[in-house]
Amino acid sequence: MREAVVCLHGLWMTGLEMGLLCRRLRGEGFAVHRFRYSSILASPRANAARLDAFLQSLDADVIHLVAHSLGGIVVLHLFHHHPVQKPGRIVMLGTPVSGSRVAAALASTPLTRWVLGRSIQGGLLGDAPRWKGIRELGMIAGSRGMGVGRLMGKGRKARGDGTIAVEETRISGLQAHLTVPCSHFGLLFSRPVTRAVAAFLRAGTFEHRPPSRP
Repeated sequence: MREAVVCLHGLWMTGLEMGLLCRRLRGEGFAVHRFRYSSILASPRANAARLDAFLQSLDADVIHLVAHSLGGIVVLHLFHHHPVQKPGRIVMLGTPVSGSRVAAALASTPLTRWVLGRSIQGGLLGDAPRWKGIRELGMIAGSRGMGVGRLMGKGRKARGDGTIAVEETRISGLQAHLTVPCSHFGLLFSRPVTRAVAAFLRAGTFEHRPPSRP
């Protein structure tokens, strides 16, 4: 069967930041594509519609999704509004599926709300579509507190990656949840994270399993 992996970037990113992760996943034997979208000028629901069209254009029987941060919210909208998709597994990296305290703080005042644009429409404030468990979904969260949340005084007490708290990455219907010593941005550059992603895409678990001998 022809398999493909589609990687989605997060807020304030262009997709180039996913380059190392994509290259390493190719080294693991996957055919990898990057989906770029406007995280500020378009809402997660609008980006999900574009993602649906992109996925339909791929010549593959199985399509896995790997989404960083806001990209995971786009995936939630994809399966809520466009549920008919090819089979495949999903891995989210530091996605605040239950809402982000940092985003809420930025959205609370006109002085900073503008930096979020339309990204807060349906997701970052805790109003993302409910996950219905129609695919195997794994979540990797960071526990190294280095990020914008620390600078704002948010998340200093909560365990997290400096931007997203670990508890904000938990959602009903997860197949597996893994916490690693990475910052929010560092999740994209960690070799152990890449290995965990590859393991989940192959077998639905973050545990690496050596191939069985005949």
